[in-house]
Amino acid sequence: MTSAPRVWASTVGKKIVMAVSGLIMVGFVILHMAGNLQLFEGADRLNNYSAFLHGPANEVLWALRVAVFVAVIAHIVSAYQLTVLDRAARPVPYERQRLQAATVGSRTMRVGGVVLALFIVLHVLHFTTLTLQPAALAEGDVYGNVIASFRIWWVTVLYVLAMIALGLHLYHGLWSSVRTLGFERGRLDPFRRPVAIALALIVWGGFTLVPVAVYFHLVP
Repeated sequence: MTSAPRVWASTVGKKIVMAVSGLIMVGFVILHMAGNLQLFEGADRLNNYSAFLHGPANEVLWALRVAVFVAVIAHIVSAYQLTVLDRAARPVPYERQRLQAATVGSRTMRVGGVVLALFIVLHVLHFTTLTLQPAALAEGDVYGNVIASFRIWWVTVLYVLAMIALGLHLYHGLWSSVRTLGFERGRLDPFRRPVAIALALIVWGGFTLVPVAVYFHLVP
C-alpha cells in the first residue's frame, strides 16, 4: 500500500483530510460572505461583481468551484467513515455520558453537517441555477433576485436557520481542525477559543445580515 492510501486508511489520516477540507471550505465561505455584503453598495455594485466573476474571472471561479466541490466530498466521506468507525468501536452506547468541554456546536456536528449539505443543494438550485424560484428570478440580476427572494418571510427564515447551523458548525469545526493539524492544544474550557468564536460570529453575522436587512427593507 502506497503512502497516501495508507494514511487515508487510518483514523488519523481521515481526521487530517476532514480538517484540511474543512479549512478550504472556511476560506470559501469567507470569500462568499464578502461578496454577498456588496449588496449594501447597491444593485450596480453587486451585479457588476457577479458579471466579473462570470466574465474575466470565470476560469478562476471554476477552479475554485472544483476545489470546493472536492473538499466538500472529501469532508463528507471522511466524516461518514469516521462515524462508522466510531460506532463500530463502541456498538453498545454508554449507560451514562458525562460531557466534558462540550458545546452545542460539538454536540450537533453530525446533524448540523447534514442540514448544511441539504442547504447547499437548495442554495445552488435557488441562486446559481435558478431552478427553484420562490419569486420570479432573472438571469444576471443577482441584486434583484436577492431582494425578491428575501422579501418572502419563509425564505428569510430558512436562510437564517441555516446560518445558525453554519455558525455552530464553523465554531467547533474550525477549532477541531486546527487542533487536529497540531496548531492548537486541547482546552477543557470550550469558551477559551477566541479565534474560533470570533470567526464563527463574523461569518454568521455577515451571512444573516443580508436576508434580515432585505426583509426589513434596510438595503438601498
